[in-house]
Amino acid sequence: MNITIVGAGSWGTALGAHLSLSGHRACLLSRTRAAAEQINLHRENRRYLPGIELPETITTTSEPALAFAGAEVVIMAVPSGALRDVMKAVTDWLPPIALLVSAVKGLEDLTGKRMSEVVLESCPNLRDRFSVISGPNLAFEVARRMPGAAVSASFSPKTAELTQKLFMTDFFRVYTSSDVIGVELSGAMKNVVAIGAGISDGLGFGDNSKAALMTRGLAEIRRLGISMGADGNTFLGLAGVGDLMATGASRLSRNYRVGFGLAHGTSLERVLKDLGQVAEGVPTSMAIHLLASRFKVEMPIVAAIHSVLYEGVPVEEAIKHLLVRPPRSESDL
Repeated sequence: MNITIVGAGSWGTALGAHLSLSGHRACLLSRTRAAAEQINLHRENRRYLPGIELPETITTTSEPALAFAGAEVVIMAVPSGALRDVMKAVTDWLPPIALLVSAVKGLEDLTGKRMSEVVLESCPNLRDRFSVISGPNLAFEVARRMPGAAVSASFSPKTAELTQKLFMTDFFRVYTSSDVIGVELSGAMKNVVAIGAGISDGLGFGDNSKAALMTRGLAEIRRLGISMGADGNTFLGLAGVGDLMATGASRLSRNYRVGFGLAHGTSLERVLKDLGQVAEGVPTSMAIHLLASRFKVEMPIVAAIHSVLYEGVPVEEAIKHLLVRPPRSESDL
């Protein structure tokens, strides 16, 4: 199939490399002509995915007319904060019958809207041709063909199955789901908890500490998700606990590295500059803070991380505040 991937960062490039293994032809749409030329010249995305050789079936361009020509599938792989503007820019180029897949893990920071809401506000006629792909999928591991799995969620069972077939290989399993809300919220909100996991490790705490934080963080994510109409079981699957385990335990994770840097006293501005890429958990913490207030859901761990990121609260003080909270039952929702 002819596939257009909007976004030539690490994740978009990794998806192109992955899909090429099944014989698909992928065209990456880059923001700049210079970046596109460098990827084409070196057959490698040296800035975002160094060391991964790209096959000849992958091309890169900064021209939408070239990128969308003959596209049967369009995959969005841009930062969540850019998706609305990107959708406005590419809507007129979208082929009328193409499948559109969101590989974006985030929420719109000022509105709290999920990526499907942003996409469908621009293109409401895409509802039955829209799907989400999410799971414990670190870009370097996917590009290196390491065994893994993901979830394909859609409002249409047929579309979920088409997406499943598209991404499935003999080393990468894909499961289907009808819970678009739960899959999107899982993929977005786990990034915030992963920042907390990085803080825990950065402060020299042990595995007990990180396990407790991640488990209770997952409980908060699930609590909000159910309030927003998601299936609670989704948060116990690949898109939920699976993705949280990968993102909160791996030093390949940008969100983990944000927390690790903050724990060592590095400013957020400096940490993000050193990363050179978007860490979705940073803007998403703002969106979740908004949603928790809107749906009246208590999320103390997310609130603590938000206070560190945006209110100047030292990490040690935020942790102390969490530990002195009144006791409660684990089963309380």
